[in-house]
Amino acid sequence: MAIFNKIQIAIGFLSLLHAAYSAAQHRSYLRITEQEFTQLPIDIIFQAIASLIYIIYNILQVVGDFKEIRAAVDLQAKSWETLANIPSFYTFNHRGKALSPVYEQPNPEAYDRPYTSEAYLD
Repeated sequence: MAIFNKIQIAIGFLSLLHAAYSAAQHRSYLRITEQEFTQLPIDIIFQAIASLIYIIYNILQVVGDFKEIRAAVDLQAKSWETLANIPSFYTFNHRGKALSPVYEQPNPEAYDRPYTSEAYLD
């Protein structure tokens, strides 16, 4: 069903494009005949508005259900324990591991670059 609505969206955009082309053609015709532009013909206006409504309706069919704007609706089903559970904030490498009795301090000489300020002055 979504493919059918996507095809309908394309048809709506083609109809809107046709309305825009008709408006440009009408303006060109008025320039050639040296008439003053007052407004677009009612059929072009109707086609543009109908195309927009058609596109909006089919887009709403494709995207699915709306989400509630209020955050409280989504948070009602969660407990206090799961609210603070944010995996992107997990820290596994922190200085608290130095308090462990089995912690071995890393050897700075094992690294490739020296940590002294004289090495940067060379």
